[in-house]
Amino acid sequence: MPYELWIGSRYAGLTRAKGRGKKRDRFVSFIAGSSMAGIALGVAALIIVMSVMNGFQVDVRDRMLSVLPHIQLFNPQIDAVSALEDWQNLASEAEKNPEVVGASAFVASSGMLARGNVLKGVEIRGLDPANEGKVSELPDQIIRGSLDSLQPGTFNMVIGQTLANQMGVNVGDTLLVMSPQGSINPAGFTPRMRQFTISGIFSSGHYEYDSSLAFIAARDGAVLFRNMGLAGVRLKVNDMLDAPEVANQLMFSLPQGIVARDWTQDNRTWFAAVKTEKRMMFLILALIIAVAAFNLLSSLVMAVKDKQSDIAILRTLGASPAEVARIFLVQGSLIGVVGTFMGVFLGCVVAYNIDVIIPFIENLFGIHFLDPSIYFVSQLPSHPEVSDITAVGLTSLVLSILATLYPSWRASRLQPAEVLRHD
Repeated sequence: MPYELWIGSRYAGLTRAKGRGKKRDRFVSFIAGSSMAGIALGVAALIIVMSVMNGFQVDVRDRMLSVLPHIQLFNPQIDAVSALEDWQNLASEAEKNPEVVGASAFVASSGMLARGNVLKGVEIRGLDPANEGKVSELPDQIIRGSLDSLQPGTFNMVIGQTLANQMGVNVGDTLLVMSPQGSINPAGFTPRMRQFTISGIFSSGHYEYDSSLAFIAARDGAVLFRNMGLAGVRLKVNDMLDAPEVANQLMFSLPQGIVARDWTQDNRTWFAAVKTEKRMMFLILALIIAVAAFNLLSSLVMAVKDKQSDIAILRTLGASPAEVARIFLVQGSLIGVVGTFMGVFLGCVVAYNIDVIIPFIENLFGIHFLDPSIYFVSQLPSHPEVSDITAVGLTSLVLSILATLYPSWRASRLQPAEVLRHD
């Protein structure tokens, strides 16, 4: 073993000295251990927080896609009635792609719901109840009534539970639906209106959709909205993360004029905000590791000060300044590497078992971190990603190695004669 590695590991507290030097190394080992613990805690905290943020993102995304389609195909140049007449041919063409596992007709537009003095702007989606289960989880989210009640000509409607509470309606009540398209007469603009009967209530667990979505039969939606609504085919793919790629493939294989829009385009603002928040959280929590790296730097400076006599003796025995610098580079690097691996291990253990650890803490102290009456996510989710863990580990290693440069340089600049004269 090169003597620089042996001495550096001894100064880092990873090997023990014998005899009188054992007592002298205790102080250096203590400050080295505190630096190692600081790096480990910073790395673990960053991994756990990043995993929890990923868990919330995945959980919200899955709840969104339980209602929203992976891909929508439509021709913006034709009216909704004409688009519905040809939706099966379009679906057959799309299903030739091996990634497409389900298809169903849809109509989409905005409208206004009215009951008494209560007005509410909503997104109204027309659907085919016979095929809806192939593209979404909406049939499983019905808590009252039935999705099969949305038959053409019945003018029934299924709304979210939050929206039903806001409007003060239940199954069997009626709502007046106003379309943005209407007619102009001497009295002014008159919107197209139609009375719908509430035949079902759903709960997706996502407040935005439970409070702003209403579903009707696709044919009723085409008649109500005509030129103001989009109509076409909703698709479900094997892997939701491959939806943008599949949409691009369909754009080239389908007839000209057909637009393929995937779920990431419909929710671009939300995902951009989540990415920005995650990036800023990484930078903020990386400061914990930076503080631990400064602690490492100060501990190495103290180690150099404490070991001046040893350095002077090594220099008189023929050690070069570069070899002395390597001793403290080894010491700081070992502290950084061991601390980083300890932090990665601890962070992964907590992140991968947070569904067991958090309930244990809640039961032990009688507390609840996420009150289900306030948050729609009642359990703390965690979704560790290898890329995040790798980025955290590399950041810690780089900062640790940078922290060793100045103390190593200082050690190499010590003059043996000056040190030994004062001793």
